[in-house]
Parts: sequence; structure tokens; C-alpha cells
Amino acid sequence: MERWEGKVAVVSGASAGIGASIVEELVKHGMIVVGLARRKERVEELANKLSGEKGKVYAVKADVSNEEEVKSAFKWVRETLGKLHVLVNNAGITRNVPLSQMEKPDVIRQIFETNVIGLSLCTGEAVCLMKETGVDDGHIIHINSVAGHSILPYSGHHAYGASKHAVTVLTEGLRRELMEAKSSIRVTSVSPGLVKTEIFEAAGGDPNIYQNPHLQPKDIADCVIFALQCPPNVQIHELTVKPIGEGC
Repeated sequence: MERWEGKVAVVSGASAGIGASIVEELVKHGMIVVGLARRKERVEELANKLSGEKGKVYAVKADVSNEEEVKSAFKWVRETLGKLHVLVNNAGITRNVPLSQMEKPDVIRQIFETNVIGLSLCTGEAVCLMKETGVDDGHIIHINSVAGHSILPYSGHHAYGASKHAVTVLTEGLRRELMEAKSSIRVTSVSPGLVKTEIFEAAGGDPNIYQNPHLQPKDIADCVIFALQCPPNVQIHELTVKPIGEGC
């Protein structure tokens, strides 16, 4: 990770869970991290907690489903820090929305605007900034899900699975576009199984779900570090991580 010391990373959904853990690990490895979140104050609290580490945290308010806020956030990165080397698209939501009833089309729209459109907006802004500033060895990391590769047995959460299937396609599509452009920017999809975060609680999910085998946010942050620390000629395209005993 030495080659990333002093380099700039943007992490979306940085206020809690996997995003906060990724921010923490990147800062400990000496990176300058911009944490994007709707709850900016929580990223500021994290920045204070990490003030003694090798790197530094900047908190920027941004809802990735809001195009203007995304553009404003990356404009801030360009004007304040000059360059961008790593983007971690972590922001994501799920909601309990049975497809057979379709009483909540706005909820499904919200899932896709965050998990798919928001990811795409951040990716586009990041790649443009990298190209404009001569960063040809950057890294784009999508926090995907095992739900992006199979159909999970969680009734009411298939819209979430559909959004993550889209992320799987977007990852491969981006890799091919960058390859055609002869760019050395790497692309990685990290697909966790069940992780103990606030995502199901926010969705009004079953509080007993974490009686099942599950991962901790730091487990996913460690996967991000693993992908980043590979030699520049090595691209970890897909990294799937499950807790021992998880059946799906």
C-alpha cells in the first residue's frame, strides 16, 4: 500500500458500516480520503477519531442519487485536492418491496437511483477527473453483493438484487471501455455475503437476520485493501467474500 500514501480516495456512503470501515483502513494506510455521505456530521466524527493516523479525512455532504450534489462533490475534490486516484462506490440501500404487489414504485426507483444511477454518476465523474489530471493508474472499486450474482432467498428484496445485478454488468462494461481506451485504470467488484451493518435496519428488515452467519464491515474493508495493494499489472476483477456457513 506504500504507493497509495498521500494519494486521494473518494468513498461514498462513508457515514457508517462498510463505508466508514473502508475510510478508516485507507486513512490508516496514509491516504487522503474524501467521505461522501448524506450525514456529513457522522463523517466529521470519524475524521476526528482518525486525526492521529497517517492519512486524513475530509467530510463532504452528498446524496449520490442527486446529480447536482455528486457534481458539486467532485468539483470540490478537483478544486481542493487537485487529483483523484481511487473511487470506492459503496453507497447503497435496500428496502422491503414485494414485486407481486408493486405498491411502492417510488421505493424501487430510490433503490436504483442510489445503487445504480448514483454509482454510475460517481464513476463517470471519477474517470473524467482521473483522465483530466493524468492519473492513468487509478482504481475504481464497486461494493457489489452476492445478490448481484444469484437470487437470494430474502422475500421483498429482489429489487435490491436486480440493482446489484446491474452493478455486475456495469463493472464488466467499465473494464472493457477502459481496456479499449488503453487505460491502466483498474476496476474491481467486491461482492460480500451478509454483513452486519445498518442497511437492513434502515429497510425495516428482520432484526434476527444477524443470527445467521455474517461478516463485519472491516472484513470488506480488508478486501478493498487487498485489491488496492496488488501490483499495478494485476486487476482483481471480482472478489466474492462470504462468512463461513452462509448457504446462499
